Amino acid sequence: MADPFEGEVVVLARRAESDGVVSLELGLPSGEPVPSWGPGAHIDLVLPDGLVRQYSLCGSVENDKSWRIGVLREPEGRGGSRWIHDHADEGTTLTARGPRNHFPLLDSPRYLFIAGGIGITPLLPMISQVHASGAGWELHYGGRERASMAFLDELDGYGDHVTIRPVDQLGMLDLATLLGSPAESTLVYCCGPAGLIDAVEERCRLWPAGCLHVERFTNVVTPSEDDAAFEVELAASGLTMSVPAHLSILEAVENAGIPVLSSCTEGTCGTCETTVLEGEVEHRDVVLTDDERDAGETMMICVSRARCGRLVLDL
Repeated sequence: MADPFEGEVVVLARRAESDGVVSLELGLPSGEPVPSWGPGAHIDLVLPDGLVRQYSLCGSVENDKSWRIGVLREPEGRGGSRWIHDHADEGTTLTARGPRNHFPLLDSPRYLFIAGGIGITPLLPMISQVHASGAGWELHYGGRERASMAFLDELDGYGDHVTIRPVDQLGMLDLATLLGSPAESTLVYCCGPAGLIDAVEERCRLWPAGCLHVERFTNVVTPSEDDAAFEVELAASGLTMSVPAHLSILEAVENAGIPVLSSCTEGTCGTCETTVLEGEVEHRDVVLTDDERDAGETMMICVSRARCGRLVLDL
């Protein structure tokens, strides 16, 4: 796997997409093509104050001149979205990393897309590709109110494929109807608030395995009383260390002076994904699929731990 891009990007254009959401077109200062990507990919933005935030790419995969992201202003967040809304004007230079994709679009004759709020962003390039392919699809997009729902002008062009459901006018998305009966040869893609994803996952328990694909923006990780120290061998570095109960593997490795690329530290972005050579993992991320967890070939060392007493990692 090739190393992802890391370097400067410049804001080529900025546009208000709805109340509270702006989009940024990001290009290389040299004018050269940006690295290619596929639907579902995201990039990290490293802000001047050191904050690192992940944003889904929501433009056209055919456009090699720029990346587009959509950013929701979150007053109760940790400051990344506020900085972008207040300071990321046309001409602003930022550091970007990526793209990475843990939410890829798989082939299917039919798709059901479900979006809540800013969760529409990773679905936009999926919809564009699926529509061009001729596959069957529909999108159900919910939000607090129509004025807060971004990219509606783009979605208008898809006609009856798209259902817009502002909560203040029409109520919540009718998941009981949408997911009440498993649909043959249909993949479900969902992104949005944790409550929406939880509800969709519950409704899809009776659907065929592997039909549901979700991307979460947050992960609630709470230490367990059962957490214990364990040993980690870093095969590529020739070091063996103990990871105490109160530290993550990432923290222990960084304390040992081993550089590791990381970003969210919450198990949501996939930046710190590390190859597991030996040992059984207790996965606590929201990135890997159930099949990937069962395979145990990689782990997110920012949150996941050893289920056994020892892990060997390719670090």
